[in-house]
Amino acid sequence: METVNRKSDFLHLGNTLLKWYGENSRDLPFRQTKDPYKIWICEIVFQQTRINQGLNHYNNFIKRFPDVKTLANASEDEVLLYWKGLGYYSRAINIHKAARQIMNDYQGVFPSQYEEILQLKGVGKYTAAAVSSICFNGKIPAVDGNFYRVLSRVFADDFDISNSRAFNYFSELAKLVMPDNVGDFNQAMMDLGSEICKPKNPLCEECPLNGSCLAFSLNKTSEFPVKTKKVKTSDLHLTYYFVHYNNQFLIQQRKDDFIWKKLFEFPTSIPREMEKFNRGEKTVYHKLTHKNLTINIFDIDIDSSEIWESFQKQTSYLVTDLKESHEKSFPKPLENYIQNTLKD
Repeated sequence: METVNRKSDFLHLGNTLLKWYGENSRDLPFRQTKDPYKIWICEIVFQQTRINQGLNHYNNFIKRFPDVKTLANASEDEVLLYWKGLGYYSRAINIHKAARQIMNDYQGVFPSQYEEILQLKGVGKYTAAAVSSICFNGKIPAVDGNFYRVLSRVFADDFDISNSRAFNYFSELAKLVMPDNVGDFNQAMMDLGSEICKPKNPLCEECPLNGSCLAFSLNKTSEFPVKTKKVKTSDLHLTYYFVHYNNQFLIQQRKDDFIWKKLFEFPTSIPREMEKFNRGEKTVYHKLTHKNLTINIFDIDIDSSEIWESFQKQTSYLVTDLKESHEKSFPKPLENYIQNTLKD
């Protein structure tokens, strides 16, 4: 009974948010559909990518792979190619596996139950809740960073979002304000968190919830959400050899047990007798979520067709050129190196 009373006390917040969303929702292509496949793809794409940066990538991906069957039947390399520019390529590998999972386990029909969606490769609680609520009227809040930020500020709640119990804690908090139309509510929270209740410099004067926001009334919005555990980063050193002859160069495909899974890269070692062709070295610095990369690239410029052909036969490296490299997915630092070294 206490839960019912508490929910009725805060339900006006959810209804206020829905009204605001009805008048201010962003006009996005995936908002015009209830197709769970397209909603799923958009949720995966925009997990790590801002909408204005990833929208063209999303549109191109959906154009090439308009449904589960098309995606499942494509090669992994092609899926990675159409993911090019979005980063975090394990997401592309996972959605490809999940598409095949849907074809095999659900006869090509996207599962409608939250628990079933959650079983798809690469799908977490947030994505499963978003697809379930938007497409199948599921009653589960799609808790993510936006929910943490909005709810912690509205309630001036100092529960540490780095705590392992944060997801469940804020899920229960969300249910106190959640109206019956959970799909629109989840999307409204996404819009509010990204457009108004920003991590830094929130637009509190424009927020529909400012009249009920404790952090705003206390002038403490910058203090929420509370996060004490910092993400640990590590340093990683990589060495590559850009082995080329005329405009051709050698590449190999990475395995799936390390960073940049299944992307293409340069050779990581050469025999000692090839070192005499070294024309210089370039050091590139690149940041990933949990790693600071220092990448040394040696320019191995072979000046003899006989040596070039002999080295190819002795190794399993693939031969490509600038034009063909556009059809393959490389880590961003290596792609930039190719473009700067072999200009049209």
